[in-house]
Amino acid sequence: MTKTSDTPRTRVHYPGMRAMILEKPGTRLQPRICDAPEPGPGQVLVQVCACGVCRTDLHVLDGELPNPKLPLILGHEIVGRVLGTGPGAEQFIPGMRIGIPWLGWTCGVCDACRAGRENLCPRARFTGYQINGGYAEQTVADARYCFPIPEAYSDTEAAPLLCAGLIGYRTLRMAGDAKRLGIYGFGAAAHIAAQVARFQGREVFAFTRPGDIAAQDFARSITGGWAGGSDELAPEPLDAALIFAPAGELVPTALRALAPGGVVVCGGIHMSDIPSFPYEILWQERSIRSVANLTRRDAEEFLALAPQIPIVTTTKPYPLSAANEALDDLRHGRLSGAAVLVPGN
Repeated sequence: MTKTSDTPRTRVHYPGMRAMILEKPGTRLQPRICDAPEPGPGQVLVQVCACGVCRTDLHVLDGELPNPKLPLILGHEIVGRVLGTGPGAEQFIPGMRIGIPWLGWTCGVCDACRAGRENLCPRARFTGYQINGGYAEQTVADARYCFPIPEAYSDTEAAPLLCAGLIGYRTLRMAGDAKRLGIYGFGAAAHIAAQVARFQGREVFAFTRPGDIAAQDFARSITGGWAGGSDELAPEPLDAALIFAPAGELVPTALRALAPGGVVVCGGIHMSDIPSFPYEILWQERSIRSVANLTRRDAEEFLALAPQIPIVTTTKPYPLSAANEALDDLRHGRLSGAAVLVPGN
């Protein structure tokens, strides 16, 4: 692996690094010693200090997101220290702590990019999907999509901010000025979005799997308000509903919970099929919309806002070698908050 000497700009090369590799969708990750990456033009070489485990990683692992780069290093909630840079990325100096999110590269010239909507770039590439990610000791990233991490957070605390936080923030923005907010699926993204919503003066209602008392208790500890199963109705009609669980059947459920003019915002990159529903529950100007990826503006705004609230992330650390265990715990709902891999452990 690569280390820095006492002089921050000096790099010492080592022959390899540890990584957890996806060789084929539907299989478990395999521990490997890989060649250490080298930064190209406009890229930053990073020593990974922590990497969050996201439900999107499960979607890639399970083949629900098609055509990943193979073999692949998963992980797109990366916090690390700069080891070196390629030409054109000199704004980052060795030793700086930065975060690397899901959106890893865009063309910069299409209509979407020029309009500040690079999250919709048709040529976009994504960290831990088409670009090797952070389930490793080192990674490289496009300097345009690297962001300084607030000093208020440890590496482990900061990792969930890079996807759960950013997607939760963008999903919340899509709810407009909704005052009564329902959140379906109270995991990593929800527990951060709920804190932002409360800071903004919104009332938050949390919906979990029916009968999941532990998740409802966790939700109440964050929201300070009502929590129940997704088979229940909130005490009041909702102005907006945010869906983070990848369950399409929650869309008509959330529509039924809305007041006239309300919106359902689907925050996940993948969701099971939405069942048919009667027009009656969409009528009265209710709407459904989705969230795609993130923009640099989202990252800049949210990472500046997080320490002001302050956002508190609930995390469970795992050593890099336990990546499969962390993914299994996420899959089976055994986590409150977010799993985070710590390669140094």
